[in-house]
Amino acid sequence: MKSNWTPIKAAIVLALCAAQAGALPALAAEQAQQQSATAAKPAAAAVLPGDDFFTWANREWLDQTEIPADRGSWGAMAALADDNNARIIKLIEDAGANAKADAETRKVADFYKAWMNEAAIEAAGLKPLQPKLDAIAAIKDRAALSRVLGQSLRADVDPLNFTNFSTPNLFGVWINQGLIEPNVNLPYLLQGGLGLPDRAYYVDASPRMAELRTRYQQYIADMLKLGGHDNAEQRAARVFALELKLAQSHATREESADIQKANNVWRAKDFAAKAPGMDWNAFLQGARLGQQDRFMVYHPGAIRGAAAEVAATDLATWKDYLAFNALNQFADTLPKAFAQLRFNFYGKVLAGTPQQSARNKRALGATTAGLPDAVGKLYVSKYFPAESKRQVQRMVSDIKSAFEARIDKLDWMAPSTRDHAKEKVRTMYVGVGYPDSWASYGGLQVSSTDALGNVLRAQEFRYVTELAKLKQRPARSAWAMPPHVVNALNLPMQNALNFPAAILQAPFFDPKASDAANYGAIGAVIGHEISHSFDDMGAQFDAQGRLHDWWTKEDLAHFRAASQKLVAQYSSYKPFDDLALNGQLTLSENLSDLAGLAAAYDAFKLSHASKDASARLEADREFFTGYARAWRSKMRETALRRVVVTDGHAPAQYRTYTVRNLDAWYKAFNVQPGQTLYLAPEQRVRIW
Repeated sequence: MKSNWTPIKAAIVLALCAAQAGALPALAAEQAQQQSATAAKPAAAAVLPGDDFFTWANREWLDQTEIPADRGSWGAMAALADDNNARIIKLIEDAGANAKADAETRKVADFYKAWMNEAAIEAAGLKPLQPKLDAIAAIKDRAALSRVLGQSLRADVDPLNFTNFSTPNLFGVWINQGLIEPNVNLPYLLQGGLGLPDRAYYVDASPRMAELRTRYQQYIADMLKLGGHDNAEQRAARVFALELKLAQSHATREESADIQKANNVWRAKDFAAKAPGMDWNAFLQGARLGQQDRFMVYHPGAIRGAAAEVAATDLATWKDYLAFNALNQFADTLPKAFAQLRFNFYGKVLAGTPQQSARNKRALGATTAGLPDAVGKLYVSKYFPAESKRQVQRMVSDIKSAFEARIDKLDWMAPSTRDHAKEKVRTMYVGVGYPDSWASYGGLQVSSTDALGNVLRAQEFRYVTELAKLKQRPARSAWAMPPHVVNALNLPMQNALNFPAAILQAPFFDPKASDAANYGAIGAVIGHEISHSFDDMGAQFDAQGRLHDWWTKEDLAHFRAASQKLVAQYSSYKPFDDLALNGQLTLSENLSDLAGLAAAYDAFKLSHASKDASARLEADREFFTGYARAWRSKMRETALRRVVVTDGHAPAQYRTYTVRNLDAWYKAFNVQPGQTLYLAPEQRVRIW
């Protein structure tokens, strides 16, 4: 799930990804033989739960479902999001026709209307973007370049959202409390400036990555040519060479996940000495951070590398880089030729998506990005009943209690560590449905005829709003994503969770479904988010959200050793002959899947005990099946490969395999030695 809205999270986004037919690599041949031998049997008997629980639970859906032409992947979350989008589009269109709509609702309707007005966008051409392009063309020296780079800074990234990591600008800024100062907000500077999804796309020597680099360089040339630049191929070669140098200084995804490496406080005066090459005074003034004294430099290597290139690379190349970046970043809101060119590369080439999404879906995406809370308020008022909120809040309470009980039973944990872990659970803020207070858009000007102007003004409005936080105290109850997004997240620096209204629907939560199914689906999601406070990253923050070593040396050693078993387990999964999962990259999510599922199971059993053995067994089967069905999804090969390389989440099929570490799953489905997913009791990973 997308998380432009997610400040630091120990990785929550519930990925829209899965391999339709991936197998556990070590036993892939064996499984293929088993499936071949049963091919003549009825479909329901073709796969045993113990051989492939994902396929067993989702076989009918997998057989009947095709990935839509405008998607790189499709699944339970994507389908739910699509249904939600249709509802919200109808709400916005109705609001546009309502003369009595309030001012904020009118802004939502006008933003959407302007984006839908293709004729006006075609007629405007590049005119709305011309001030940016003129500012780039006017750069005469390194100080002016530094100033323009500072002016491009926007609050559009968060450090640990591995599905949306890069910012299109040279750096990203994120405003949040200090890592060791929970009562003070600071600006975090992060690496950015790459047109490809990750540094790996620039440095990986594989033929496939080499081909993508060639295609990307041609895309740069085509975009510059469409934007009116001559000698586009030569310019594109120089722009790509600059991006390659930037990428070589970037941290890897695994390095970015090491929060200790991000704990770098620089004074404003330090930049010139620690990252020479940039005119930092001009940059910070351009970014409206000239009065800020302290910064969190999340990626010092990338900051140094970029500053060095400001000095080393000729101004003409930088100007071409910035011009391409502007055209590329706003192509979707430019005339159709620009939007189509962008989709042909990012949609077809990188994601393997055959068809561009309908205009109204893209208009909704732009409107949500511009006025997230205003759109969310429309959705909640119509589609989120109060009873659903109360029911989910009761489940949250049950699962928090179950997690505390699990902590009490950990024989390897020292009393001091245990007490602090329980304090984190008890003091955790859990937002269900929507925020306690809504953002106001009173200062945002929205036109019904100027689509790109609206986008630019909304970005500026958000940036100013984020900068204002530097004079405010951090708020634990602040939300980081709008309520109409199908997602959920943990905010370790706030010791807080957000469960937006949109995910509190079937197949994740259904007020009419059994408790077993709900605890297996949304209960596991709730447990997952709670568990992020105790994954490899979240466990480094205390109850106040401070980066603080609250573990004994022995407890931390045990936790890390146990975690490496999960790293090894996931690194053994191989969707393709030439590409395996990265168990270290996906560790945070895998730890939270495991602990969250276990806590949800405990909560269900404690809250819904039955004396009848057969009823208990049937309830367990329903619980685990609900979990697997919540992860049903398919993904195109190109998109799956990108996810494996760049995403902090394992593909959904492999997340379903979390069940093989829980003893109750074996009993519920009579899983026996020799079956593909079977693990001997001593091989099952047990941490929390």
